[in-house]
Amino acid sequence: MAYCWQTDPNPNESHEKQYEHQEFLFVNQPHSSSQVSLGFDQIVDEISGKIPHNESEIDENTFFVPIAPKWDSKGHSLNEAHQISSNEFTSQSRELSWHQVRKAPAIGFSPSVLPKPQNMNKECPWGSPIGKHHGADDSRFNILAPSFTSLDKIDLQKELENENRNYHIGFESSIPPTNSSFSTDFTPKEENKRSGHVNIVEPSLMLLKGSLQPGMGESTWQKNVESIGCSIQLVEVPQGSNTSLASFCNKVKKIRERYHAADINFNSGKIWSTTTAFPYQLFSKTKFNIHIFIDNSTQPLHFMPCANYLVKDLIAEILHFCANDQLLPKDHILNVCGSEEFLQNDHSLGSHKMFQKDKSVIQLHLQKSREAPGKLSRKHEEDHSQFYLNQLLEFMHIWKVSRQCLLTVIKKYDFHLKYLLKTQENVDNIIEEVKKICSVLGCVETKQITDAVNELSLILQRKAENFYQSSETSAKGLIEKVTTELSTSIYQLINVYCNSFYADFQPVNVPRCISYLNPGLPSHLSFTVYAAHNIPETWVHSYKAFSFTCWLTYAGKKLCQVRNYRNIPVKKLFFFLVNWNETINFPLEIKSLPRESMLTVKLFGIACATNNANLLAWTCLPLFPKEKSILGSMLFSMTLQSEPPIEIIAPGVWDVSQPSPVTLQIDFPATGWEYVKRDSEENGSNLEEPPKECLKHIARLSQKQTPLLLSEEKKRYLWFYRFYCNNENCSLPLVLGSAPGWDERTVSEMHTILRRWTFSQPLEALGLLTSSFPDQEIRKVAAQQLDTLLNDELLEYLPQLVQAVKFEWNLESPLVQLLLHRSLQSIQVAHRLYWLLKDAENEAYFKSCYQKLLAALQFCAGKALSDEFSKEQKLIKILGDIGEKVKSANDHQRQEVLKKEIGRLEEFFQDVNTCHLPLNPALCIKGIDHDACSYFTSNALPLKITFINANPMGKTSAGDDLRQDMLVLQIIQVMDNIWLQEGLDMQMIIYRCLSTGKDQGLVQMVPDAVTLAKIHRHSGLIGPLKEDTIKKWFSQHNHLKADYEKVLRNFFYSCAGWCVVTFILGVCDRHNDNIMLTKSGHMFHIDFGKFLGHAQTFGGIKRDRAPFIFTSEMEYFITEGGKNPQHFQDFVELCCRAYNIIRKHSQLLLNLLEMMLYAGLPELSGIQDLKYVYNNLRPQDTDLEATSHFTKWKHMSLAKMLNLVSIMMFPHWWHLPFTNSDHKRFGDLNHYMEQILNGSYEVTNSDCVLSFFLSEAVQQTVEESSLVYLGEKFPDKKPKVQLVISYEDVKLTILVKHMKNIHLPDGSVPSAHVEFYLLPYPSEVRRRKTKSVPKCTDPTYNEI
Repeated sequence: MAYCWQTDPNPNESHEKQYEHQEFLFVNQPHSSSQVSLGFDQIVDEISGKIPHNESEIDENTFFVPIAPKWDSKGHSLNEAHQISSNEFTSQSRELSWHQVRKAPAIGFSPSVLPKPQNMNKECPWGSPIGKHHGADDSRFNILAPSFTSLDKIDLQKELENENRNYHIGFESSIPPTNSSFSTDFTPKEENKRSGHVNIVEPSLMLLKGSLQPGMGESTWQKNVESIGCSIQLVEVPQGSNTSLASFCNKVKKIRERYHAADINFNSGKIWSTTTAFPYQLFSKTKFNIHIFIDNSTQPLHFMPCANYLVKDLIAEILHFCANDQLLPKDHILNVCGSEEFLQNDHSLGSHKMFQKDKSVIQLHLQKSREAPGKLSRKHEEDHSQFYLNQLLEFMHIWKVSRQCLLTVIKKYDFHLKYLLKTQENVDNIIEEVKKICSVLGCVETKQITDAVNELSLILQRKAENFYQSSETSAKGLIEKVTTELSTSIYQLINVYCNSFYADFQPVNVPRCISYLNPGLPSHLSFTVYAAHNIPETWVHSYKAFSFTCWLTYAGKKLCQVRNYRNIPVKKLFFFLVNWNETINFPLEIKSLPRESMLTVKLFGIACATNNANLLAWTCLPLFPKEKSILGSMLFSMTLQSEPPIEIIAPGVWDVSQPSPVTLQIDFPATGWEYVKRDSEENGSNLEEPPKECLKHIARLSQKQTPLLLSEEKKRYLWFYRFYCNNENCSLPLVLGSAPGWDERTVSEMHTILRRWTFSQPLEALGLLTSSFPDQEIRKVAAQQLDTLLNDELLEYLPQLVQAVKFEWNLESPLVQLLLHRSLQSIQVAHRLYWLLKDAENEAYFKSCYQKLLAALQFCAGKALSDEFSKEQKLIKILGDIGEKVKSANDHQRQEVLKKEIGRLEEFFQDVNTCHLPLNPALCIKGIDHDACSYFTSNALPLKITFINANPMGKTSAGDDLRQDMLVLQIIQVMDNIWLQEGLDMQMIIYRCLSTGKDQGLVQMVPDAVTLAKIHRHSGLIGPLKEDTIKKWFSQHNHLKADYEKVLRNFFYSCAGWCVVTFILGVCDRHNDNIMLTKSGHMFHIDFGKFLGHAQTFGGIKRDRAPFIFTSEMEYFITEGGKNPQHFQDFVELCCRAYNIIRKHSQLLLNLLEMMLYAGLPELSGIQDLKYVYNNLRPQDTDLEATSHFTKWKHMSLAKMLNLVSIMMFPHWWHLPFTNSDHKRFGDLNHYMEQILNGSYEVTNSDCVLSFFLSEAVQQTVEESSLVYLGEKFPDKKPKVQLVISYEDVKLTILVKHMKNIHLPDGSVPSAHVEFYLLPYPSEVRRRKTKSVPKCTDPTYNEI
């Protein structure tokens, strides 16, 4: 049953009858409003109704009521009859006596109502008393609710007095004026002076912050207006009129003040080399080959220190060697030659990442004056500079309305107003200037302005008709009175605008607007959606009526929805607007709502042509910003963007305080609630030990790693045993994510668990920063845990933390503060954060949030570093422009266009001299190598730019979305770090990649690397089908045996590492153009546009059917042409070991991916993508089970023999235009396919060819399945088998790993399998056997 609460003309109707006519969407109907539970498994069902789509639905329950008599357009006529729902009625009385409030338990929110008298003017920007009061703490207040009889009389009197007044628009409230009493220090006599003719025993008038209350009797309004003349004064507010923005600026300023420019520890201005924990297993006996260059010395010094040698000890040894013992090591630093990167003196050599990856000779430069600040340091004069957001966000035009702009139109208004008062003529000029003022203020025209303009026109009209026959003075007096009202209304509109939007000004001495609102505290959520201002003219012609819906959401789930069935046409006053003036009542108690509840309002238009309801605009806002409910009338900007997913509804998704074309006006109650943190009850302190089976089940559930992968049943189980969970058997995100809802009691228990939890490692807290946890206390604890990480550790997870900012409640959150603190401590962090934020600005939502954070970062960084950011941004802009021009040019003109445009880069370096490379801040460049610049011929046509004085080359790519490549490479880097800490160096080459905007970015080129396709082409037309292609290529470039053996080892490890990486992440679209090899033997992959199993299809066939790429030519090289088949078994062992090491960190990898779910990446968008990685990691398996699983896929990859890699000599051939016979590759492709299909029997009928053109691979026969050429036999002819046997939980597990030297009696090669029998029961029940490995003397099984 759906309900919608409306004001009822018959207040005596029973509540039961009222509820029959309500229209709202809410589940859990059996509960009373006081029993509402916010557990999501009970709260929300699918919405049964739809938005009305046609006129018949609109008219079904409506009747027409005339609103006002006719006026001409000049008098702002609103003579149409408006549709009003026939089910309108008054909700239950929301008045609460203070006595009742005192007795109510403090759960979550406390009432925020009347202020102390001495603070009235201070609290209210209108000059009106407003403030907060905690009813539980003060018994002096007792508000008496008025009788409805008296209210009806007042309403009737108002209607009579306003008989000739126009229809009301503007700041309006549905709550009628009341009389009530409470005790204050004011005397009744004093208050009577304030309240005019209203007789009040004790002061009770509630004055709304920013509210303009319509519907007051004419005499009441006049008697309570303070005459301000016609002079409107504005004061400049550099930090912005918006309190949240000003508070953020103040917070940023305080953060930077903690880091003085004189503090060399945090303001060295140097770029320090990143470090990790010392990998003891990797470097236990390692020594580094280091050349040290010293000033005034032509020859370098040669040192071979151990990996665990501290940098400062190496400096001391250098100084001692140079006979400079009087110099202190602390005054010196070591700089990496060719860059601006410095080693950290207090860390060991082996803990620096550059030493972990570079095993060649490392060249360092000893420099003096460690205490001297670098060129990127902050200056002393910056310590006390102010942070005003408009200083850094001028490009945003964040101040849509400047003080000077508004003053200009106000001066004109002032001029014409004085002329009018003097001559009583030219009222049209006044009206035109008032319209300009409203236009500057977002095209919002309040009801008070409309009334004053109409009354002024009427007075002058009647004066012209000699209506005022008494004297000329009476007409002049009326004009003065109405113009005072008009100026007052403009003043108040300016104040409301400043309170709602960003502005760099505020009005001075805002006149009081007495508000006769019921000061009772509303128990249920209620507000009035008054109007949508400044409706675009195109909408006016396309839509005949407009409606809206209101949603309440929390943590990506709907709490409740209220629909409006009143479809209102557009009205034309100064501007177009839709005036609903409809009170919305949610059937939820305010005190039961989560603190982080979000309100979303959607605007629909009923199309003239189709009668369909189309979503036109939407806005969303927090119900309790700054932990208090919103008071009074407010304006909110509406966005015309497409509707965002409900999962990302958060305060930053749209900036309601930045003016937009359409403005929504909502009138909130005068009294509100303030959140009070409740002391959590310490439950579960004396719990009995649960059964062992229960603990085992908890441990099994914990293998899911993320609550998104838990079923509702498993969540309920985990929550039931929540107090038995700890860091040994579960993870905190799983426990808290299993909570049944977010009601006050459940949240209290979550906070109890949060305080008692001991984190096993700080990175566990990453799971608490996902969209599933909007609770501020939980996110605060997560930020505190991450604060224990070192700067270099935090640097690795910045992409996820930038995404987590989306779900912060405001920009003063602990996470934002953590990021700003770390950016002040490390240039590496500041630089990476800058480019991540620049890239995030291109996302569809949260743009304003990231822009403000970026401005704060630039302020914290200081002028020198901020100027460097600007230079880098300019460089990227030039490169992007060049890339676009090259891409748009014809094939034969591209090189010429590139040479011409390269001149812009040369001009850039002439202007700036030097610039840091965005890919790596430690690399400083001063020019380009003009002759070495070119472009690649792939689809995106990326540029290849070679910079001067930079060791690696840089490559810019335009047309590809590099954000996905950044994520994949980051995850691979995390895996490599895990391996290194475990003492396993997989020889991974992970190039740098940086997305700098939409479809553009930078990619580091790896020197001396070529694609596998290029190697194949050098081997002839059938090069891809030869098994010895890779082996021959390496032999050609490595003639010495030692070099060849090193190449073989590098390939052995790097190939294994990339097999594991591509398997876990499901990297697809693998062909020989995105697999690269270096002459030193390193293999690595590029281009990660397809991952998580999202393979391309061709003719309905998945192009990538092998889980990872391991081809027969790779096996041929590893086994040296089959001479050492043991190498293949070692290769499988290495892969399985690396795989099992990564599996132990499944939670970290899944958390990193989950935090990127809403980053807008095409391949990572839902739970199914997380589940794909989870299924590949298999954290629930034992190491033996995982080894067996991975080996099964390894055999499958080898059997498919590079389905597409070996066959695709021409990359992306399916994209070629087959109908274009002039295409340069068309003939080659035809010839290639003809040779394949009409060639030898071995090629035509090979599994490689057939598995590509058929939906399933051809089953291999024993005779045709030999994959390895057998060479010389091992000297040890004795057959061997390797088994791993374990017995756990009454289960016997046998893993068959490898066999060696297996031959048939005649010496031939067998197709062998292994059988097991448990004696003395050799029955079929006790019999197990492995699969058969065809024609192999050293088969690998890895089967359980």
